Amino acid sequence: MHDFPDKELGKAIPYGIYDVSANAGWVTVGVDHDTSAFAVATLRDWWQTIGRSRYPGADRLLICADGGGSNGSRVRAWKIELAAFAADTGLHVTVTHLPPGTSKWNKIEHRLFSQITMNWRGRPLKTHQIIVDLIASTSTATGLTVHATLDTGQYPTGITYTDKDVAALPLQRHEFHGEWNYTLLPTDTP
Repeated sequence: MHDFPDKELGKAIPYGIYDVSANAGWVTVGVDHDTSAFAVATLRDWWQTIGRSRYPGADRLLICADGGGSNGSRVRAWKIELAAFAADTGLHVTVTHLPPGTSKWNKIEHRLFSQITMNWRGRPLKTHQIIVDLIASTSTATGLTVHATLDTGQYPTGITYTDKDVAALPLQRHEFHGEWNYTLLPTDTP
């Protein structure tokens, strides 16, 4: 999250997707809050814009996620939002969270965000559009491409869900560390 010196501009919240097989990144720069709803909105935009056409026969999506933050393994809203995404898209959404303390192992850190950081190094991030443009201009000699977009939507904080809400989800925990590895099935959630 980056706060701007000008209070009127607010903050810029980059949330990224790194498609390992395509060596392609998608980064949404939000301006409101880093919530699970924002994270899944980014995933939804990627799927509708690129993912669905890149993988036309897909019936599954694998997400390798950090253990904390808006997509954390303990975050109820993350699971609720992903269940809605699975229902809307018809995809089986499998999530594997990195164990606590290992988020720097995530390929998105090494293959996407490190490249973005090198690309905008030394450049003043004065506006949201400058940030989006610098992210989108990131590429590497090994073929990395990055799509970036600005999301001016509102993602309020403080929305709570109960254990009962999560228990009602079409969520299958995996045998190995089911708290970190699970699949959300593409059925309607109550």
